[in-house]
Amino acid sequence: MALVSGISFVQWLGDVSAIPANLAVLVAMFTVAASRPLPWAVAAAAVAELGTGLVLTDWGELDLEIFLNASVFVVAVWIGGIYVNMRRRFVENLVERAERAEKERDQQALIATAAERARIARELHDVVAHNVSVIVVQADGAGFAIDSDPDQAKRAVEAISATGRQALAEMRRLVGVLRDDGAQSEEYAPQPGLGQLDDLVRQVRASGLPVDIRVEGTPDHLAEGLQLVIYRIVQEALTNTLKHGGPGVSATVQVVYGPRDVLLRIADDGRGAASATGEGGHGLIGMRERVSMYGGDVHAAPKPGGGFLVVARIPAGGAR
Repeated sequence: MALVSGISFVQWLGDVSAIPANLAVLVAMFTVAASRPLPWAVAAAAVAELGTGLVLTDWGELDLEIFLNASVFVVAVWIGGIYVNMRRRFVENLVERAERAEKERDQQALIATAAERARIARELHDVVAHNVSVIVVQADGAGFAIDSDPDQAKRAVEAISATGRQALAEMRRLVGVLRDDGAQSEEYAPQPGLGQLDDLVRQVRASGLPVDIRVEGTPDHLAEGLQLVIYRIVQEALTNTLKHGGPGVSATVQVVYGPRDVLLRIADDGRGAASATGEGGHGLIGMRERVSMYGGDVHAAPKPGGGFLVVARIPAGGAR
């Protein structure tokens, strides 16, 4: 702006050749229009027009035709500067949007990775913790009974073998899901669901924990993901009872299929409830994460009279 004004003022005061001076004014005005905000560009054009009029008046009587011809050049150069300015801002905006989109993609990838890691951690915990707990209980039982009751010890070893095979099958399924080479040559065990609840209860009973299961209603059209959540909650609750319930403990499992939600109630009368209540335990955290995915809620706490209680209510709809 100062340059445009200065050139026009010097040309008006002195005997400066019109062509070089006017070209300098046009270049200065173009620079302002191409690099500064619109108010500055308008001001530069106004100063250039005013300078042109003053110079033409100083040389003699103002010729309107000459002034209009000169104004055409001023306006044309000004429009060119405005176009360059808009184009530059447009490109800068595109670059900014592309960078923002790339950052958002990176953030989404991090979120998806974290969610997948949490899902894998839940599955690993549920598979390993339950089956290893059963194996430990059976191994302890076999060790006590190997001399006094060889048949009982043999049954315990058979249960250990069956549990280990089941754990291997589930681990192979999980590893198969994690494979990224698209190989489909192997058959992997399906994810457990409601159809495997009875097998789960039988396995726990074989470990020496009496379990009474009661089912109300019919599980019509429940999604596989929801069936897996129900199975894992029952599995985790019974695993905690096996680990912390102590001798002589028993458990009850109640599953109520309602028209809008599924109610789970797993209770035991053991003495080890306090050790299962830690908020940082992976099992209880996994329960809450699984249930929250379906918009439900879960309560896990010691019972006033002793033992431990897990209550979960899960909407029968799909995951959120």
